[in-house]
Amino acid sequence: MVVPQYYKRITKKIFTPFILAAIYPMRGFNVQRRDYSAHGGSSKWIEMKKKVLLITGSMNQTLQMQQIAEQLPDYDCWFSQLFTDNPIVNFLLERVSLLDGTILGKKHRNIAESYLRSHNLKIDYRGTLNHYDLVIYCTDMLIPKRMRKTGIVFVQEGMTDRVTWRSHVVKALGLPAWFTGDTSLNGSSNTCDIYCVASPGYKAHFTRNGIPPHKILVTGIPNYDNVRDSLANDFPHKDYVMVATSDIRETFRWENRKAFIKEAVRVAAGRRLLFKLHPNEKMDRAVDEIKNFAPADTLIYQRGNTLEMIANCIELITQYSTVVYAGIILKKKVHSYFDRDILQQLKPWQNNGASAANIAQVCRNYLQLGIVSKRHQSPEESPVDMPRLLDVMNEHQ
Repeated sequence: MVVPQYYKRITKKIFTPFILAAIYPMRGFNVQRRDYSAHGGSSKWIEMKKKVLLITGSMNQTLQMQQIAEQLPDYDCWFSQLFTDNPIVNFLLERVSLLDGTILGKKHRNIAESYLRSHNLKIDYRGTLNHYDLVIYCTDMLIPKRMRKTGIVFVQEGMTDRVTWRSHVVKALGLPAWFTGDTSLNGSSNTCDIYCVASPGYKAHFTRNGIPPHKILVTGIPNYDNVRDSLANDFPHKDYVMVATSDIRETFRWENRKAFIKEAVRVAAGRRLLFKLHPNEKMDRAVDEIKNFAPADTLIYQRGNTLEMIANCIELITQYSTVVYAGIILKKKVHSYFDRDILQQLKPWQNNGASAANIAQVCRNYLQLGIVSKRHQSPEESPVDMPRLLDVMNEHQ
């Protein structure tokens, strides 16, 4: 029996997308139909890499996202600075400098995008250029509703602020987490599908903050997963008391910097001081304060490799800084606004720099299991068996 040619054409058009869709997702590809008739050709089905959007913030967060993207060469990776769809917040960002000290502000965005361009990485600010199969966030405190329609993986950046009465009030009233004015509720919204965290201690911490434990994977976090590597360095100074400051004032919190500097001088007890300023600080003000209240031979660094500076110090003084973990891991005497015993429990997993690869594998497994773009309004409506999925990814935990 001879099959008419038009039947073959119709059958091909109907069944080709289903066949391709069944084959390519497991290989990290989408399939799309492209129309080339305007250029003298015909439409055809082609395979496209699945697209991943990585959300950047501070320079530390940006570097972490870059490392994760480097481990996903089989996907089409794009980057966006953290953003919101809230019209009031966007109006403030455009018209006033009130939010410039936050990672939503122009200062952080300009720094991050300049770095991304210098490394030839693709930028899609606000995620409007493409449809994404997965979004990797450095915070879950501010995720626009439209971004929740696809898969979301949370990557812990570093230390979170201490939970206070403000944190409890904000959570009890159901207010946005950023109403606390700090990062105490970062990683507690349960809006992400998977949470990649620094250590078993942080898994327990985020569980207490309301994230189901089966959604939390201990992957380690880039930049703090191979601290001992910083011992081999050529930083020119040694045997000083190091002070790592925090951007407390720049993020709308109160600080008595004069008292902090004087306390550092007391702890140093005649030993030389080295101050490493937080990159988000108002540098001129911070430098002037140190010159006014610290000894004349005090070293002041506005930039440089903080971990190498910690490696060469004999004692470390911090405020609310993740770098305190480097001091603990390197067995330095440390001072922090946090309890040392708690910090010891929370310190990041040292896995010889494998965290970015671990996180990338989590993302790859998530995408290859074919569950992206299937998010629903409530967990009860979701067709995804998250416990089963996470059992697969937890097999080496």
